[in-house]
Amino acid sequence: MKKLFALLLVLVMLLSLAACGDKGESEPSGGGTAPAEPAPAEPDGEGKVFNIHAWNEEFKGFFEKYYEVPEGITVNWIITPSTDGAYQDKLDAALLGQSGAADDDKVDMFLAEADYILKYTNSGATQDVTALGVTDFSNAYPYTVQAASDASGVVKGVSFQCCPAAMIYRRSIAKDVLGTDDPAEVQAAVSDWDKFNAVAEQAAAKGYLMTASEAATYRVFSNNVTSPWVDGNNKLQIDANIQAWMKQAKEFSDKGYTQDCDIWSDECTAQMFASGKAMCYFGPAWYFNFSMGNAQDAEKGCSGDWAICEGPQAHFWGGTWLLAASGSDNPTMLADVMNTFINNEEVCSNLVEKEAQFSNNKAVNAKFAEDPDFGSEFLGGQNDTAMFAEMAGNIKFENQTVYDQLLNEGLQANWREYCKGTVSEEEAMSNFYKYVNEKYPSVVTP
Repeated sequence: MKKLFALLLVLVMLLSLAACGDKGESEPSGGGTAPAEPAPAEPDGEGKVFNIHAWNEEFKGFFEKYYEVPEGITVNWIITPSTDGAYQDKLDAALLGQSGAADDDKVDMFLAEADYILKYTNSGATQDVTALGVTDFSNAYPYTVQAASDASGVVKGVSFQCCPAAMIYRRSIAKDVLGTDDPAEVQAAVSDWDKFNAVAEQAAAKGYLMTASEAATYRVFSNNVTSPWVDGNNKLQIDANIQAWMKQAKEFSDKGYTQDCDIWSDECTAQMFASGKAMCYFGPAWYFNFSMGNAQDAEKGCSGDWAICEGPQAHFWGGTWLLAASGSDNPTMLADVMNTFINNEEVCSNLVEKEAQFSNNKAVNAKFAEDPDFGSEFLGGQNDTAMFAEMAGNIKFENQTVYDQLLNEGLQANWREYCKGTVSEEEAMSNFYKYVNEKYPSVVTP
């Protein structure tokens, strides 16, 4: 009977997924619907292996430094790069097999980004964390709780960080181009896109790049869209803000204000060295701490020659959420990890003070923001926590879809070919639409 029941469950799940596919709601390759899971049964005790899926080792480093794993439990990290949806694909396969997996192989917790978090929170693959004992969100930034909740408001996870983003600029280049490196004065010079573009012209006249990639400003524009990638009729739409970025990217490329390369490429990050000519990058605390290693290189870097200001538009970029997998056999540890990284003052303080993160704890951030002696060595002593604390309250989680990661990546990659001159504008857009059709067959393209 047990075997028969298990088989019936599998058949029900498969039929359910097939039905979703008929309605255009299930997508391949990092697609829009996470595998459904039945409601988890109450486990007998805690499991011996705690499995965590992630796409890089950033949180793994923080976890291993600041979380005390309960005795008798082994933590197993499954790291899969996120490029082209690979992380989601592997995670989806694991979640699909969750109900039939041995206890030591079950997914307990997995990480998700803003670009696709809704795919998992609005599915049976995640569970209510308040039922596990994660109930105090009083110091968490509201948008981080909203992003981790399903359509009914059930909270499925937490984020250990808050991600207001800024314009990160080279002080020495700003002095040469603008005559000042003071954040307030630089902000006044780039406070809207017309001013930003004018400064780009000034920088080019002195032999500098305004940005190291035509995509450097993409997230500023995309985070301010007024419409989602896909409308209620499942039609692809390109928001006016995305179109504004497309125009800027082409103009910057044609005028030599930037390079045509991916923001994660060696060509882009090489400009972070002291010998680099790029004036501006854009990103939150995690970007200049986790992604600007060249600038911090002991021999070739230029740590201290940077500062931040808000830039042409307020925005946030990304963030990492810890989601609770349905069927986890470690519910107690699952809740403890989440509570630790949003409510443990010592751990959150370590993230700010030792890891240069902007934590998801308003009280801890305020403590450092108000400390006149606190500052970032990388930013020449500037108190970035104080600036981010001012910006964090304005973050809104709007117009997000389950398609965002791959459509953001696909548009940038195909538009870059037009910026480089290898294809016409019409060919670039045709190639993008073909990409969308391959990744999401149910989305209607022009």
